[in-house]
Amino acid sequence: MTTPAEQAILDAHYMARALELARRGHYTTHPNPRVGCVIVRNGQVVGEGWHVRAGEPHAEVHALRAAGELARGATAYVTLEPCSHHGRTPPCADALVKAGVARVVAAMQDPNPEVAGRGLQRLAQAGIATDSGVLEGEARKLNEGFLKRMEHGLPFVRVKLAMSLDGRTAMESGESQWITGPAARSAVQRLRAQASAVLTGADTVLTDNARLTVRADELGLDAEQTALAMSRPPLRVLVDGRLRVPPDAPFFKAGPALIATSVAVEEQHANGPECLIVPGFDGQVDLRQLLVELANRGINEVLVEAGPRLAGAFAQLGLVDEFQIFMAGKFLGSTARPLLDWPLAQMKDAPALKITEIRAVGDDWRVTAIPLPAASV
Repeated sequence: MTTPAEQAILDAHYMARALELARRGHYTTHPNPRVGCVIVRNGQVVGEGWHVRAGEPHAEVHALRAAGELARGATAYVTLEPCSHHGRTPPCADALVKAGVARVVAAMQDPNPEVAGRGLQRLAQAGIATDSGVLEGEARKLNEGFLKRMEHGLPFVRVKLAMSLDGRTAMESGESQWITGPAARSAVQRLRAQASAVLTGADTVLTDNARLTVRADELGLDAEQTALAMSRPPLRVLVDGRLRVPPDAPFFKAGPALIATSVAVEEQHANGPECLIVPGFDGQVDLRQLLVELANRGINEVLVEAGPRLAGAFAQLGLVDEFQIFMAGKFLGSTARPLLDWPLAQMKDAPALKITEIRAVGDDWRVTAIPLPAASV
């Protein structure tokens, strides 16, 4: 007879495996969450699955197919509450009931208002034992963009910055290639690939001829993950309030893109980029409203790769959830450009960050930091 403490250890063990499976969908599931499932019977894993992309079977369906008749009487470990509604695919809760599983353990409830506890309720009504909250912290971290969109109507905003040891991002002339080395640039490619959208500004596109595409040869992934990452390129968003970037710029030649502007566009060409008119002031796009519009399009995660002015604007408005700062072992000097355009007059005005990770990336350093609420400073 398994004691409650022993069962808790087993539950955490199998949920950890389900989370490992869910991470395989790191680059492809948008706008859906990343989900993994493990089916266990008599202490043996009899089925595994993970959600690959929207419109395709969910993790539970893949795992049930692998388990077959062995799913009857088994325990299903799922990183997110099984869905109970008809979307592009049938409800996973119904599939688990039909398969005859005896118990379902979810890492967390689904924040989607169309599910929100109904999946677990459906299972309980069918006589299936249910539990929730196993490794919930890890599950929430895996789907922080999906959660923020469902709970707050905004995407998760990650700002990538590259700087020298003296906090500079480019020479006074604008020259910035390359501050960091190949390993750091490879890490940035993976950040792009996992994002639902990559966002930049007109200054970056005009100065650097930026394309902001995902480059397969720089991802540093195995063949399977590279193929998955390249199968779902992120939406490239250009914030160009006054429409300064010419239509023949390399950015537009690199593939589909969305222009966010505050200028009225009389006509959109059939083969040209889509223009999204966002209200603004003095030719500046309302960035919060832009994020709302992107969330309405199913965008879970936005990676901002922009110059100090646009990146600084996101920071000043409190729209940044996480900073990814790549720091190179070099100085650019006092006349070089700053990391953020964010004038601060007094020390008390300086925003505080919680550094959650510092790690070496090749010859450079990668700092992950999250802004702290003013009340916690």
